[in-house]
Amino acid sequence: MQKHLHKSSVLNNQTISITGSKSESNRALLLQALYPAIQIENLSNSDDTQLMQAAFKNQSGLVDIHHAGTAMRFLTAYFATRSESDVILTGSSRMKERPIKILVEALRSLGSEISYLETEGCPPLKIKGKSITEKEVELKADVSSQYISALLLIAPSLNNGLKLTLKGKITSVPYIKMTLALLNEIGVKTNFEENVIEVEPFNEVQIETDTLVIESDWSSVSYFYSIVALSKVGTKLQLSSYKKDSLQGDSVLAEIYKEFGVETTFIDNAIILNKIEDVNDDTIINLDLSNAPDIAQTIAVTAFGHGIGCDLTGLHTLKIKETDRLVALKTELEKLGAKVHITDDSLQLFASKKIKEDIAIDTYKDHRMAMAFAPLALRVPITINEHDVVSKSYPDFWTDLEKIGIKSKE
Repeated sequence: MQKHLHKSSVLNNQTISITGSKSESNRALLLQALYPAIQIENLSNSDDTQLMQAAFKNQSGLVDIHHAGTAMRFLTAYFATRSESDVILTGSSRMKERPIKILVEALRSLGSEISYLETEGCPPLKIKGKSITEKEVELKADVSSQYISALLLIAPSLNNGLKLTLKGKITSVPYIKMTLALLNEIGVKTNFEENVIEVEPFNEVQIETDTLVIESDWSSVSYFYSIVALSKVGTKLQLSSYKKDSLQGDSVLAEIYKEFGVETTFIDNAIILNKIEDVNDDTIINLDLSNAPDIAQTIAVTAFGHGIGCDLTGLHTLKIKETDRLVALKTELEKLGAKVHITDDSLQLFASKKIKEDIAIDTYKDHRMAMAFAPLALRVPITINEHDVVSKSYPDFWTDLEKIGIKSKE
C-alpha cells in the first residue's frame, strides 16, 4: 500500500494530542507485571505496547512480538526471571536477525535457562523461567541501552536485587536514567555511579506511587518539529502532553531545532512550536546523537528539505534497528537527489538545492522511515510505500497530518 502526499502548506495554530511515550509505556507495563498494584495513565496506543500487554497474559507457550525490539529485550529478561514461565519468544523475520546474545549471556550468568532455537545469538528463544539469587553481572555498555534497561527493570524483583557493571562507554544514557527514574517513582532504591548501577530488592507492600502517568512521546513529536521547520516563518503548532523536565532523551529536540529556526514554548502540559526564522543557506548541522539516535532520520530529512548539510555521529545502534537505518537513509535520500556518506556510526549529508518530485520512498518495515520522510511533502509531491508501518509507534500519524493540512490519498 502507498500513501501519496501532495505539496501543501500547514494550517496555522492547530493542536495535536499525542499518546504516551512508547519507551515509558513499555517500561511501565513491565513494572505493572511485576507489581500489579500499579496503575498506568496515558498509555501508548502503539503496536509495540499492545504486543507487550498481550505477552504478559501469556506465561507459557508461544509469544510472538513481531517487529517490537523493545518488547523482545524486556520480555526476555522478564520471562527468564519468572519461575512459572515456560515460553518460546519469537518475532518477525527481521527480529530473527537482530542480536540479543549480550543480554542472554548476562541473564545466563545470573542463572537463567535460555536457549536459541535457530540462529546462535538471535531470536527465537526458548526460555524456562528461574528464581534468581545471583546478584552481580557485567554487560557491554556500548550497545543498545534496552539490554541495560531490561536487566534494571526486573532487578527489584530478584531475591537479592542487582549490581550491574557496565564495560566501556555507555550508550543512550537518558534511556537508562528514564528506567531508573520510573523505578524510583514507585519506591525502588537505586544508585548509579560511574559504570556501576545497583538496584535494591523490592516488594509490592513498599510501593510509594501506585499510578504512573506516561508523558507523550517525544520521538513522535520530532516529525512535527520537521514540519514546522520546513514551513514558512510564523507557522505555529501546539502539541500535548509534554513537560519541561522530561525523562525522554529525545526531548533534546527542543534545543536541536533552534538551528532550524523553531522555537519551543512550554505552556501548561503542552508545547508550542513556532517557526521564527529561516535557516541560512550555509548552515551545517553538526550533532552527536549517541543519546538520541531515534531522531537521526528526522533531522537528516529536515536538513535535506532545507538544502543544507548535516554531519551526524553517535549512530552505531541504528544498524540493528527495524532495518539498517543508515543504509536505508542513504538509499532513499539519494533517490531524491541527495549526496550522502555513511560509516558504521555516522551520516554526512551534503548541501543540495534540488529535490526530485514524485519519488516513492521505501520504508523497509521501519515506522521511522515512513514518518521522517513525510514532511518533505511541504516541498515536493512524494509517495510513502507501506505507509501503514507507522502503527508500530504512532497509529494516528496520517490522520494527524490531515488535521494540520497535509493532504494525502492511498
